[in-house]
Parts: sequence; C-alpha cells; structure tokens
Amino acid sequence: MLVHPQIDPIAISLGPLKVHWYGLMYVVGFLGFLILGKRRAKEPNSPLTPDHIDDLMFWGAIGVVVGGRVGYMLFYNLKTFVANPLTLFQIMDGGMSFHGGLIGVITVMIVAAWKWHKPFFAIADFVAPLIPIGLFAGRIGNFINGELWGRPTDVPWGMVFPKVDDLARHPSQLYQAFLEGIVLFILLNVYRRMSPPLGAISGLFLVGYGFARFIVEFVREPDQQLGYIAFGWLTQGQLLTIPMILLGAFFMWQAYQRKAEVKV
Repeated sequence: MLVHPQIDPIAISLGPLKVHWYGLMYVVGFLGFLILGKRRAKEPNSPLTPDHIDDLMFWGAIGVVVGGRVGYMLFYNLKTFVANPLTLFQIMDGGMSFHGGLIGVITVMIVAAWKWHKPFFAIADFVAPLIPIGLFAGRIGNFINGELWGRPTDVPWGMVFPKVDDLARHPSQLYQAFLEGIVLFILLNVYRRMSPPLGAISGLFLVGYGFARFIVEFVREPDQQLGYIAFGWLTQGQLLTIPMILLGAFFMWQAYQRKAEVKV
C-alpha cells in the first residue's frame, strides 16, 4: 500500500510571495502550448503564424482561468454561488472546471476566427493537439495537492491520502494525467499527421477526452457537495462529458461527409 507523499503545495516562498505548485503547472501548460505551437506554426501550410500563437496563448490563458472558475461555480457549486456570488473570486480556495475552461477557450477561438478571417475549425484543429500538455500538467498539480482523489480500492497500487482518511484509494489524478495528457496527446498528434478533413481533429479531441474522463470517473471520488447525480453511479463529470462525446462524434462524421462530397 502506497502513501501520498504530502508534498508542500507551496513550491517557492519568498517572504510574502508564495508560488504554488498548482500555479506552476498552469505555467508549464501555457509554455508547452507556446513552444510547441510556435514550432508547428512554422510548418508548411500552417493556418496560423507564430504571432497568432502569442495572441492565442494570452487570451486562451484568460479563457481557461475565467471559464474554469465560472464553470466550477455553475456546474459544481451553484448553491454556494447563488448564496454568495463573491465566492466566484475566491480562487485561492480552489475550484476549477475543465468543461468551463474549455468553453472559455472555445469562446476565444470563435473571436480569433472572426478577427483573423479564418475558419473556426482551422484554429480549433490546430489548438486541440496542444491542449493535452496543459491537462497533464494540471492533473499532476492535483496529485501534488492531494486533491480529487479516487474511491477506496484494494488494488496493489492503491494510495492512502492522509488528509482524507486511512483508506487505500485509486490515485485517479495520475490515471487522468496518463489518459487525458499522454495518451490523448499521442493520439491527436499521430492523427493530425494523417491529414484528416477539417473539423475531425477537434471532434477526436472531444471524443477522446470525453471517454477518458467518463472512464476515470468510475474510480474517482465524486464531489462531496454533489455526490452521484443518478443511478447510484453517474457523476457530474460523466454527465458533462456525454455532450462532448456526442458533439465530437458529430463533428467527425460531418468532416468525413464533407470530404466524401468533395471527392464526388
């Protein structure tokens, strides 16, 4: 039985300045997007330039943070938000939602497509394979913080999270880091080299993330304030991924339909 190392969530402390590991993981994700995005922007036939990547990273970071926080309060903590709307700004207390962050990023890409006179999916297909970098870093940040732990288990790699109890639990943060980060990154970047039709990469991202999240939710402890949404097993995370999977499958179907029509 393993025990969570209980790493100090503060990575650097300089007087009143305290830098948290979770914040550093966001920096890792944004830098990964910037570095790899600029490299890809230099490839032949890239729809974006390196300057576009700078703008996308800046506004995308705002979209992630604002969307992630608003999404958490609306999707996971609505009662608290309604009772005290100012809790929206209590970010240091924790609480970010991937689905909210995704909506924030999509909003940024819609505005960018309009401003740059480019098809939305040209931008979305470029961005999608870069997102798993941030997902991986974020889940590692969750693990360091000892949050979003899994359900009790008897598997050999079960881990005790002392801040919770003395039960061995699934290290679900690491499962998500592997599936949403490493596996999804490889899948999308291999697929994009196959020159899929416009919109297909975005669709695969939604389907891939959706399935990864849906599966891990079976061993991840549901949010205490929500519990199970239905059937004694469905969680809010699973409920939110169902539309992602369906929409992603639709995008892929449409992309290949358009491709077939062009050939005809």
